[in-house]
Amino acid sequence: QAQLVESGGGLVQAGGSLRLSCAASGLPFSRLTMGWFRQAPGKEREFVATISWRGDKVDYADSVKGRFTLFRDNAKNTVYLQMDGLKPEDTAVYYCAVPYGSILDDPSRVESWGQGTQVTVSS
Repeated sequence: QAQLVESGGGLVQAGGSLRLSCAASGLPFSRLTMGWFRQAPGKEREFVATISWRGDKVDYADSVKGRFTLFRDNAKNTVYLQMDGLKPEDTAVYYCAVPYGSILDDPSRVESWGQGTQVTVSS
């Protein structure tokens, strides 16, 4: 049974940094596209970033491009989201996700979700 466990969320001031981790188990991690979504209060869940199974292709939402970096360690079955230059509008619950196929750009393509980790950015 697939399990995704996120960690690393917290409270940070605007301009600060956080690194989120997602540890996966019960699935062939090294052969899977992985990614992150986020959901702010009162808003729909939105795509943040995705990474190919080899880590050679990474895509970001325009809102985080240039500030967030997604990378993975297949030996540790873990994907990381380094978030720099955080803004109050980045405040949300961040979810790790695995798609049904190889494309991960919309919640409808997600097969498995983590439980989420809260990120709060104060102004």
